[in-house]
Amino acid sequence: MTLAPYAERADLTKGRRFFEPPSRTRTAFARDRDRIIHATAFRRLKEKTQVFVAHEGDHYRTRLTHSLEVAQIARSLAHALRLDDDLAETIALAHDLGHPPFAHAGEDELVIQMADYGGFDHNVQSFRVITELETRYPQFDGLNLSWETVEGVIKHNGPVSHRLDEAAWSVVRPYRAGGEAGWDLRLDSFASLEAQCAAIADDIAYNNHDVDDGVQAGLITLQDLDQVPLIGPTLAEVRRDWPAIDDRMLRIEAVRRMIGVMVEDVLAETARRLEEDQIGSTEDVRHASRTLVDFSRSMHADLAILRKFLFERMYRHYRVNRTRSQARRVLSQLFELFMAEPEVMPPEWGVPAQTEDRTRRARAVCDYIAGMTDRYAIEVHQKLFSLDLALDL
Repeated sequence: MTLAPYAERADLTKGRRFFEPPSRTRTAFARDRDRIIHATAFRRLKEKTQVFVAHEGDHYRTRLTHSLEVAQIARSLAHALRLDDDLAETIALAHDLGHPPFAHAGEDELVIQMADYGGFDHNVQSFRVITELETRYPQFDGLNLSWETVEGVIKHNGPVSHRLDEAAWSVVRPYRAGGEAGWDLRLDSFASLEAQCAAIADDIAYNNHDVDDGVQAGLITLQDLDQVPLIGPTLAEVRRDWPAIDDRMLRIEAVRRMIGVMVEDVLAETARRLEEDQIGSTEDVRHASRTLVDFSRSMHADLAILRKFLFERMYRHYRVNRTRSQARRVLSQLFELFMAEPEVMPPEWGVPAQTEDRTRRARAVCDYIAGMTDRYAIEVHQKLFSLDLALDL
């Protein structure tokens, strides 16, 4: 396949922050993807919450399965648009590496705990994972990924220069023009179309699999969804095509078709914007006045109603609220204990935390907690707060 003129080219990459000879067997972006797949942070996603705590059932999405679904959709979009599908897939696989345990409840709690110590943002944490926290190579910290991949991870939702004054984003400041990192990520511009594919694929994936998981969990029913835009008409269409279909297959087929509808909408709207804005190069993409890979206006309107429904009926269901409450207590108590007694953390985190500088201590504590899986956070909490004397501390 011949790439479009506005696609990123692996053979024209801006390179890595620390020089490495090119791979003999892979493009630069494929090499980035492989480094992410082999990263410890990526493996941990298998037991990090999407909506349901990882131990609540084997069939619900986790951060890992979500990331894989995002990557599949991103790659399909990129292929259809004649973009570099390796780059789109790579950014999609990396986009949630910094997410803490217990989904947004975990992030909300770390935001509160870190308010006086430099803040917390899961997108910035993903950036820190790939540039600093993963230590797998003797030559450098981080994964030393290609410029286009790192740019896509931090900017997949759009320009971020307006956020650099926020405390949580201070670690990104060195990567602006003239910054100490000596590696300008052009934080005031849009990222590549491949990164934009990863961002929109995230929306497509979670809107669909949250419907799927919510029905499976009994938090919502198919009948509840009949009057909701997108999913309601799709359910009716499947019933017309298969009058005797059972509820399980009805749910699966409706979600499958809804993903297809959303993908086709993105492709049509993106083609329209590329033509309307006269996009002919990667520089045109970065200097564009708007996101180019996007839903149509009507799809945005329908998605707003679907998200409102999911928020009211699923994300704030009392069973989910109970889990959120428990999760926040677990992380709050762990944070407070580690700040008071950093010596109870494993040495790789406890040693850096044993400093009189409370901001540095808090960051080490936060990094340790943010890297935990749901299961590990629960186990550590039980060991440290149970009244029973544990022999395997």
